[in-house]
Amino acid sequence: MLKLDKRDLEILSVLTREGRISKADLAKRINLSPSPCWKRLERLEKGGVIQGYAATISLRNLAPHVTVFVTVELEHHRAEYFQKFERVIRDCDEVVACWAIGGGLDYLLQIVARDIDAYQRFMDGLLDRELSVVRYFTYVVTKPVKQSAAPPLDKLLAGFLGTESDEDSLD
Repeated sequence: MLKLDKRDLEILSVLTREGRISKADLAKRINLSPSPCWKRLERLEKGGVIQGYAATISLRNLAPHVTVFVTVELEHHRAEYFQKFERVIRDCDEVVACWAIGGGLDYLLQIVARDIDAYQRFMDGLLDRELSVVRYFTYVVTKPVKQSAAPPLDKLLAGFLGTESDEDSLD
């Protein structure tokens, strides 16, 4: 894990809200000269803290669709079954997110499909792949209430931002 300071957090905070901001504007925004700002940005990218940049698309304004959350329980709890399920899921375009979870169920999937029929055809095809799925539960999203790609960085990192040493300083 990279050691982050307040400036790094400011960079990340701005980028989570404004991913298309120019490097020069980013430097101005966090009150840092361009060269040190760019070095920090490069360090965050190379360190894997920033994994990429993407546009947030409003599917509502693009095309009819349905978003469905699905919990999945596998019958067999051995590594090879989990690995097989995860390999298949990674190749499914309809699955926009998947998490392995604890608490009685094994996975939580977020699926986007054209409509409920398309979703059900997808699930039927998934079940035909003999992935050891013993049961699944479908939760259809009826209305988005809050969606954010920006995690609460200040709250997550509170207490972890130590003072930086002179050798770590990029100012």
